[in-house]
Amino acid sequence: MKTKLIAPSLLAADFGNLQKDIEMLNNSQADWLHIDIMDGRFVPNISFGFPVMKTVQQNSKKFLDVHLMIVEPDNYVDEFIAYGADLISVHYEACAHLHRTIHHIQSKGIKAGVVLNPSTPVFLLEDIISDVDLVLLMSVNPGFGGQKFIDNTYKKIAQTKDLIMSNNSTALIQIDGGVNLDNASKLFDAGADVLVAGNAVFASENPEKTIELLKM
Repeated sequence: MKTKLIAPSLLAADFGNLQKDIEMLNNSQADWLHIDIMDGRFVPNISFGFPVMKTVQQNSKKFLDVHLMIVEPDNYVDEFIAYGADLISVHYEACAHLHRTIHHIQSKGIKAGVVLNPSTPVFLLEDIISDVDLVLLMSVNPGFGGQKFIDNTYKKIAQTKDLIMSNNSTALIQIDGGVNLDNASKLFDAGADVLVAGNAVFASENPEKTIELLKM
């Protein structure tokens, strides 16, 4: 049976009622909790750091999917693992020694993913695809929520799926940016395994129902 995982993005939650939103996700059909870490350098925005991560660790019952949109991610990987990360994804564009970073993450007993910005071609992953647990394709330019989905993502999903199969990789394909009820089923049909949804979930009148519909 095909994998259909939904990972609501904490970035779109109500930070005035963070515990309430996390408890809502705990009671929902959400599979993962996607945590976007931004440093204001790799992307033109700053999100949150370890104090919020501690709150998430204390309250969430979901698989913690940490997406590091930061320069020099190696300096912070161990601390995010200590705060409960189950998977850490790092940007191809931010890692000078990607193979080393991926294997360091995995050596700590958690999963490791690699992220591609919209303009970064899939073929660059040829030498790492057999080592990673996940490939995250950005379907918007990273840094801000609520952006319009980039249609070329469908082509990149197909390319990534081909690369995975031709290398006998078990990596999952994750899509982040502009995911909503209009395109979720198309993305799954195209080969995606995990969809990150922010505003589509937290701005809806019934977030739990929206999560359920995204999985259909």
